[in-house]
Amino acid sequence: MKNSKGLYLSIFLLFCISLIGCKTANKNSTEPLSVATLEAAHENFKEAAITHRRFKHADIQPLIQKHSSQFEVKVLGNSIDGRSISSLSWGEGPTKVMLWSQMHGNESTATMSLFDLFNFLEGSGDEFDEIRSNLKSNLNIKFIPMINPDGAEDFKRRNSLDIDLNRDAIAQVSPEAIILKKARDDFEPEFGFNLHDQQVYYNAEGTPKQATISVLAPAYNEATDINDVRKRAMQTIVGMNQILQQVVPGQVGKYDDAFEPRAFGDNIQKWGTSTILIESGGYWGDPDKQYIRKLNFMIILNTLYEIANKGYEQYSTDQYFSIPDNDSKLQDLIINEMLVSVKDKKYPIDLAIKRREVETSGGYYVSGSIEDLGDMQVYFAPETLDATGLEFTEGAVYEETFESIEAIDEAKALELLKEGFLAVKVKNGEPKTIHHLPILVLNSTNTFPSGWTTSSAPNFYLSKDGNLKYAVVNGYLIDLEQPKEQVYQQRIY
Repeated sequence: MKNSKGLYLSIFLLFCISLIGCKTANKNSTEPLSVATLEAAHENFKEAAITHRRFKHADIQPLIQKHSSQFEVKVLGNSIDGRSISSLSWGEGPTKVMLWSQMHGNESTATMSLFDLFNFLEGSGDEFDEIRSNLKSNLNIKFIPMINPDGAEDFKRRNSLDIDLNRDAIAQVSPEAIILKKARDDFEPEFGFNLHDQQVYYNAEGTPKQATISVLAPAYNEATDINDVRKRAMQTIVGMNQILQQVVPGQVGKYDDAFEPRAFGDNIQKWGTSTILIESGGYWGDPDKQYIRKLNFMIILNTLYEIANKGYEQYSTDQYFSIPDNDSKLQDLIINEMLVSVKDKKYPIDLAIKRREVETSGGYYVSGSIEDLGDMQVYFAPETLDATGLEFTEGAVYEETFESIEAIDEAKALELLKEGFLAVKVKNGEPKTIHHLPILVLNSTNTFPSGWTTSSAPNFYLSKDGNLKYAVVNGYLIDLEQPKEQVYQQRIY
């Protein structure tokens, strides 16, 4: 009987030990965080003060100071124009991680997500406390949210010397490049996140899907060899991709890993930091990249968690190389089989049209352009039109001059479009002032650019037997019988 009691006690003790072991394993799990957890975290901690991607250095200074009680905030130096470049440090663990964003002034998507992440890390008393505790005890993280504040001021790529900071890692001409290099050398992180934006016309190779997020473990030499440092970067990217495939399946691309000897990512990899490039691309219907901001938050938080628990070790380089390459086959609009007349003969052609953003004081406007024509079957677009039997037709300028743009509403603009007028004139309206009407607005000119050849402005009608069916206004397609709701971001000419 005594022996039985001893046996039962031993079994009970083993059971308790196993429970403790399970609890410890869960706390340091190699399993990634769930998509539901990551989405809930962003929903709860999104920084409300940032609502668009054209914020400036002055906009984020109060947000940096807001976190100074729980983050170590340090001014690392100043830009050419004297704007401060700050770091925020958090965590007490042995593994050092550094994240830097907005090296290019107009690439701000990840910067937004970092401020969301600061809010999350500073939170307490909720279902995320175990995650925070895990990160804090395992990681020592340094964030540099805006490397190029002068570029951000004008929402442009380069700094005030007109230097691309991502090509200044070795020459170190720019003070911003010197600051970033010194931060890396002083901190000596094991992992680094190089956070950028890419143009919205990348697709995952062989598919019509936008590369909403593109990734790269940069090469550290011309041979693109894989050492332990680069391998770790590849493994962490696989974990990112697994999260992304659950929310934006097929919308992840991989950059060409050709070595760029001047670039920060390649050199930081070479200097011994496992470097992960994240490029935020496009997502149709998300022009201000607020959804992509959320994706950045999700993959950065999950990857920090996997680094903290070495969960990335379960992934292979083969999984990294299976991610599709980036391609550049996207357009905004493709019109197929449109008839054009040349020397009294009609030819069916396809048109590929892009609508690019152009910065102006107070915001941006869209400028449409015909990129290519002929056989466009290798291209993809979110909007395509089979124009078989429809003919290119010029539009006109409405004869009456309106006092101001406020005298025209969308209903009036659509009425004029249906009558064959692609443009209206206004007396009071500064050129380049932004408007949101589905019609061209003229102030300093009585004509507007038009045509169907490459580089022409896509302003024309599509007609059948003399009846206007569609209007193309600055690259926006408008069905004259059933116009859909869409946002027009245009300028006064």
